[in-house]
Amino acid sequence: MMTKSPLARVFEEDLAPGLHRSENGMARSIWTGAISFGLVSIPVRLVSAVGREGELGFRLLHAKDRSRIDYKRFCQEEGVEVPWSEIVKGYEYERGQHVVVTNDDFERAKVAATQRLDIRDFVPARAIDFMYFDHPYYLAPSGRGAAKSYALLRDALGDTGRVGVGTIVLRQREHLAALEPAGEALALTTMRFAHEIRAADDLDLPKRGEGWTDKEMKLARQLIETLESDWEPQRYRDSYREALLDVIQKKLEGKTVEAAPLLPRPRPVVNLVKALEESLASRPRREPAKAPPRRKATRPRRARGRRAA
Repeated sequence: MMTKSPLARVFEEDLAPGLHRSENGMARSIWTGAISFGLVSIPVRLVSAVGREGELGFRLLHAKDRSRIDYKRFCQEEGVEVPWSEIVKGYEYERGQHVVVTNDDFERAKVAATQRLDIRDFVPARAIDFMYFDHPYYLAPSGRGAAKSYALLRDALGDTGRVGVGTIVLRQREHLAALEPAGEALALTTMRFAHEIRAADDLDLPKRGEGWTDKEMKLARQLIETLESDWEPQRYRDSYREALLDVIQKKLEGKTVEAAPLLPRPRPVVNLVKALEESLASRPRREPAKAPPRRKATRPRRARGRRAA
């Protein structure tokens, strides 16, 4: 039975309204190139799947007159302000010891921008851990004749339950990336390399299958069943952002802002079985989530008129 992988859940159609758009209404392209696997090349353009318009930005001000705070660059050794022309970048290879890296050094380290997303492997969709995923993008077909090969790859990935893993150069740096269908779009997520993920070996963790009783496990599974649901991202809201906007609006209107009541601190569980039983008793049982139907293989079809992004 085909199920959504962790990557697919990152991309839902309700992300699309937050995309940056150009003057003609099209989603603004960050990168243009081609998906490459085997001898197949699919021209595409890359747009961000995350909107920044809703983020709240703040500036540091002088409390006395509300003028903006400026930063100056001071030399710790001499105690004097340093102009940009005298500032270089240094890598600290030992405590207090630096090697200067120049602009020419950075140029030499650049990865050749091939304008291709080179797919190296097609791996099972659910085999990739959440921690590897970084930033989501949409890919849209670019140019005449690209729609057919785009739709073919998108539907083939969906039917096989595989994710394309490869590399792409963005902003002069090579990124690991995963390619997977998201609705009618092909979605690309930049990924972290293995050396960027810390191992959990030094954590004091209980071993799998130990530390609990069969009764506790049965109750825990029953409690999980009461919370089973389909993934509906619109159900979850950024309550902190909404509360902060409310505070700002009240201050603009000259109204009194009252502090939110403090929630009681959670108490340590003394009797795990009792806590599970009480949790079950206090929750109405939900209908089990319906599994998505198995997708049938179909002939490749052209992308619909609605934009993928």
